[in-house]
Amino acid sequence: MTPTTGTSGRIDVRKTYKLYIGGAFPRSESGHSYVVTDSKGTFVANAALASRKDGRDAVVAARKAFGGWSSRTAYNRAQILYRVAEVMEDRRPQFVEAVRQSEGLSTAKAEKVVDESIDRLVWYAGWADKITQVVGNANPVAGPFFNLSTPEPTGVVAVLAPQESSLLGLISVVAPVIVTGNTAVVVSSFERPLPAVTFAEVLATSDVPGGVVNLLTGSAATVAPWLAAHMDVNAIDLTGISGDADLAVQLEQAAAENLKRVRRAPATEPDWTADPGIDAMTSFLETKTVWHPIGV
Repeated sequence: MTPTTGTSGRIDVRKTYKLYIGGAFPRSESGHSYVVTDSKGTFVANAALASRKDGRDAVVAARKAFGGWSSRTAYNRAQILYRVAEVMEDRRPQFVEAVRQSEGLSTAKAEKVVDESIDRLVWYAGWADKITQVVGNANPVAGPFFNLSTPEPTGVVAVLAPQESSLLGLISVVAPVIVTGNTAVVVSSFERPLPAVTFAEVLATSDVPGGVVNLLTGSAATVAPWLAAHMDVNAIDLTGISGDADLAVQLEQAAAENLKRVRRAPATEPDWTADPGIDAMTSFLETKTVWHPIGV
């Protein structure tokens, strides 16, 4: 492709964004990439086209990171998510431009999306040390026992990011997974990956341990079936493929073969600006009940 000259007269630096796996930025194992354009069809960058091998590598990284991440205190996970929000705030102009290019919004509307995305991260950070009190319980039992039910993270969660809402939707499906102690393998929007790869750069320069979030750019139809069938993936969030009923059914069937938790795809694109509630967090929590004798 012939280099173009920007308004300043200098030759534009063409970017090829890589994957984000295990805290590093590798090229796709396939060696393939695809062209990313803005909302008007103008070339913006190239993005790595993830293969199923990249998906397997991401699952390995997520599993390796799960033990350390899930064992951290809820307060510490809250601090880390808040730090991600701080770094996003520092890089706000870059996110605004990425959203503006990707979604075809005015600068003012793109700024609003970025602000809502940062606020959503802070909101989930605040839930980190509170969700146990809300969904856990001390159960009344007949006998001299304490009976306590507490939530624990499910494990490795495959997340299909929304195709249209490239930043706010992305944050809304990733944050609840990791704030509760899970690790994630995320497939970004195919046509609008720029906010996602920018978010990956923020994760890499904040306090999030490598492997907690792994981001794949490319086609969900290519990568997601392998994630749904992968025996070391514990759950899958299909929210991002709302409207694609055929793919959703295919992935649910693949997930059923090893009893994955499935957060089903809604029929239409959710309103990402609405109060998210706690369902996205509780969808990927398991309840552990412990009996303990009362001392005399």
